[in-house]
Amino acid sequence: MRLVLLSGGSGKRLWPLSNDARSKQFLKVLVNENNEFQSMVQRVWSQLDKLGLTSSALIATSKNQVEMIQGQIGKDVTVIVEPERRDTFPAIALAASYLFSIENIARDEVVGVLPVDPYVEDKFFARLIDLGDVLRTSNAELALMGVQPTFPSEKYGYIVPDIERSTKDIVRVSHFKEKPETEEAKLLLEQQALWNCGVFAFKLEKVISLLEEKGLPTDYEELSANYSLLPKISFDYEVVEKTKEIIAIPYNGGWKDLGTWNTLTEEMGSNILGKANLSNDCENTHIINELDIPVSVLGLSNILVAASPDGILVTDKNASPRVKELIGNLEQRPMYEERRWGWYKVLDYTKYEDQTEVLTKRINISAGKNLSYQYHNYRQEVWTIVKGEGVLYLNGEFKVIRPGDVIEISIGMKHAVKAVTDLEFIEVQTGFQLVEEDNHRLLLTWNEIEEAAYSVSK
Repeated sequence: MRLVLLSGGSGKRLWPLSNDARSKQFLKVLVNENNEFQSMVQRVWSQLDKLGLTSSALIATSKNQVEMIQGQIGKDVTVIVEPERRDTFPAIALAASYLFSIENIARDEVVGVLPVDPYVEDKFFARLIDLGDVLRTSNAELALMGVQPTFPSEKYGYIVPDIERSTKDIVRVSHFKEKPETEEAKLLLEQQALWNCGVFAFKLEKVISLLEEKGLPTDYEELSANYSLLPKISFDYEVVEKTKEIIAIPYNGGWKDLGTWNTLTEEMGSNILGKANLSNDCENTHIINELDIPVSVLGLSNILVAASPDGILVTDKNASPRVKELIGNLEQRPMYEERRWGWYKVLDYTKYEDQTEVLTKRINISAGKNLSYQYHNYRQEVWTIVKGEGVLYLNGEFKVIRPGDVIEISIGMKHAVKAVTDLEFIEVQTGFQLVEEDNHRLLLTWNEIEEAAYSVSK
């Protein structure tokens, strides 16, 4: 059985800590068994690893989340990069084409699909294996995993069984009901309906043959190059609703979608993250502060305060799911990002009347990591080293850099830097197009950079 983990999301429901580059699954607010902070994706990956499932798993995601994934769970994970966001069916189809044409997986192999961020017990993932076994031994085209409901929720979709054809272990699916009102949810519970947790399995043949029927490529490289031809539609609408024989297996255990601030704070290891003060008469109040200035809350209960370089949110816990409505179509550059090499914060951005832009960043490169060998066509940079030690490659020469050093990088100048110890510097960009697309990467790893430099010197 092969596993495809879907990593998407725009980050709006957990604003301001999450954004397009750092969706909810990457927020390090959970605590592991070693009392260390971890993200949802790190937690899920470690749970899969305990069962030996990571070697058969890949992650389908957008290009702006690749470095975050590699930074949090390692560079060895197989990542299927969507050329553009086109919903879950195209993402799953692209992953299926990779398994089919690159890994040469047989058409009758079972593929399991799940979100990258469920908050569950370890036994949830053991049920994934059962899901594959049930699909193989049944005549069903699709197998789902459903969670035994603990209350009549309005937040989740329901898998409604055909009771006459179902058994205790295998549910024959009658139909689905999406987010019902409470009274209808109570009736669904009486009908032994299950919460739909977005986990399902199918044989690879199902998606590959569908691509063939649509006249679309089954070769991974070709499908990726023609990704825009795939219909922009969810897997539920394109496949599930058109499938006649669907089964489900029940999961009876802890499961939670940590998609809103009120649910996420229920599982946090502390009421305070970052510089903050909370008075003793505050009950069920959480502060998450990524800024360098303290946040204090006095005498307020059931409150969430989240502060990051992207903004500040103060909300009643019960109202927090509405944050997406409040910020609407807010479009701004991410002010904080984690990358494979470390992180950066935007300290200031100014655009002058003559269209000149100035962007100031605080950049931290982890020891042993490096920025790629690159150049820029539309901006110059000035770096001021403030912490640590590194090696700079500039103008064909290597140079050790330390606190107090100032480096000027002109337009078109090729450069790279590696951190010997954790390296921090202030970068001031000046130009007319201060965008990620002006990073023209020539070499990625430090070994490649040293080999290229050595060959030139010869």
